Amino acid sequence: MHKQLPKEFYVLMQELQAVDFVLLELTLYLDTHPNDQEAIQQFNHFVQASKQLKQQVEQIYGPLQQYGNSFSGYPWNWSEGPWPWQI
Repeated sequence: MHKQLPKEFYVLMQELQAVDFVLLELTLYLDTHPNDQEAIQQFNHFVQASKQLKQQVEQIYGPLQQYGNSFSGYPWNWSEGPWPWQI
């Protein structure tokens, strides 16, 4: 069940994956450097960027997450692929 989506979808998903990778790395860094104010500012900046990208992707292509973390379109569109882990 692999559905081909427009090239723009894959560009947005690549950007989202890059931003989320930065968030993962900053989280690990801040676990051992909790007083680094500049890193916290960077973390908060990328949190905002991640949220905006997720919202943009979901408005155009449908939910990215399940179990109440994303809204569904009508009809129920969670079953439509590709899912984020299939990209």
